[in-house]
Amino acid sequence: MLYKTKSGEEIFVIDSHVAIWDGSKENQLNIHGEQFISCFYDYHKNLSPEEYFWPREKFEKYGSETLVQDVIVKGYADMAIFQPVYLKEFYKNGFGDFDVNDALSKKYPNRFICNGTLDPRHGERGLENLEAMKLKYGWQGIKLYTADWYGDSKGYKLSDPWSQRYLQKCLDLGIKNIHIHKGPTVTPLNRDAFDVADVDDAASTFPELNFIVEHVGLPRLEDFCWIATQEKNVYGGLAVAISLIHQRPRYFAEIISELLYWLDEDRILFGSDYGIWEPKWLIEKFVDFELPEDIQQETGVTFDLNVKKKILGGNAARLYNIDIEAQKAKLQKCELASHIMV
Repeated sequence: MLYKTKSGEEIFVIDSHVAIWDGSKENQLNIHGEQFISCFYDYHKNLSPEEYFWPREKFEKYGSETLVQDVIVKGYADMAIFQPVYLKEFYKNGFGDFDVNDALSKKYPNRFICNGTLDPRHGERGLENLEAMKLKYGWQGIKLYTADWYGDSKGYKLSDPWSQRYLQKCLDLGIKNIHIHKGPTVTPLNRDAFDVADVDDAASTFPELNFIVEHVGLPRLEDFCWIATQEKNVYGGLAVAISLIHQRPRYFAEIISELLYWLDEDRILFGSDYGIWEPKWLIEKFVDFELPEDIQQETGVTFDLNVKKKILGGNAARLYNIDIEAQKAKLQKCELASHIMV
């Protein structure tokens, strides 16, 4: 069921940043696996409304059907996009699982888009694997985690020669949406490896690709905005940033107004970062949110329902070639349709 405002207006929602992960003790390869999931859990506890706190055991490994209930059935999302990461230096079987995501998308057709990931440090072998994964899963997008560890390396840049080769390969394969974690660091990863500066070079070199900077570069919002205002193929993903709407509404108002001022409403995408946060409360608060008068007067931006509709689903639909009206008709036939909260 489409999200309905208090006045009865419908909003088609695409949660552009979700994951199913396994951060359980059984899967942790070393102390770093425990550190990583603990840092995620701290973000969850510190920024979620109290009624949405999860027990630690559930947070570490929650499974496919829990995601369906929280994101689709209760969470208002009509569709969701998986953004997996490797983290194989921290977890025995990796943090994300392409096959789990793919199985869920086949069980609930038209609900999920399964993106993949890559690591340019894998060299020629990785290029061959990327082509095989595109053929197997039909990836439309890639999630890059530039601070991921690999052997002795603790990160890479999009401007590196091998990164350029991989981006060219994505373009050749028709994988046009490049989602990049460029936001707050996660223990024990290095903050500098998430620096947003290398996005500028990649976006200029590959104008045919769309670079969605997840977490809008926080805490480097100003750097991100100055890059994105020049590079029209750079987008901002609101995951993490939108979670501040509860505990730090003034700070969120400053963030969203800067994004609207520099990027405009056509290049901002909603993402919950599930399972760190559930989309239900994020969407409810976002739809009702109003900019403080002084911020609105200073920036002169518009933040009405039409803008919110674009951010919540319209912009992601455009990037992923989704006809919203046609998609609504398909979803009416989905077996979940009768279980969706009104």
